[in-house]
Amino acid sequence: MTEPTVLILMGSDSDLSTMEETTKVLSEFGVPYEIHVSSAHRSPVKTAKLASEAAGRGIQVIIAAAGMAAHLAGVIAAETTLPVIGVPMTGGALNGVDALYAMVQMPGGIPVGTMAIGKAGAKNAGLFAVQILSLAAPELRAKLVSYKTKMAEEVEQKDQALQVSRRG
Repeated sequence: MTEPTVLILMGSDSDLSTMEETTKVLSEFGVPYEIHVSSAHRSPVKTAKLASEAAGRGIQVIIAAAGMAAHLAGVIAAETTLPVIGVPMTGGALNGVDALYAMVQMPGGIPVGTMAIGKAGAKNAGLFAVQILSLAAPELRAKLVSYKTKMAEEVEQKDQALQVSRRG
């Protein structure tokens, strides 16, 4: 089995249904990953260890999903020099807006690339990780080109179907 290059951390197991969007993308591109539940608040020692040891284990990108206070991505970013991608989860009193603000308002020096709230953000986190990895992997770059070409073709097919139905 190929060693993982992407580490996905979730603050809660309730985030899994959303983060499956990330795992689908990584699997589609053949990118090996590992996934864990680890909370910045409830299991800080485990979280720090996963983040600080990731590079030494061959991880190249970390994706962190959390809701509400959403400190997970920032705690991870403080423990590593690897790129960290944050995915704010829906829920809580502000339906994910609080998590989004927590991730995008990191202090200077501790960057977290932050995606949209929820499933779209989880999918884009996977794609962004693939884009980062593709800088050193031409085969991934080629798969990204094919992926974008396929998306454009699907849009064109939908437009053609629309045009036919409007004429009819």
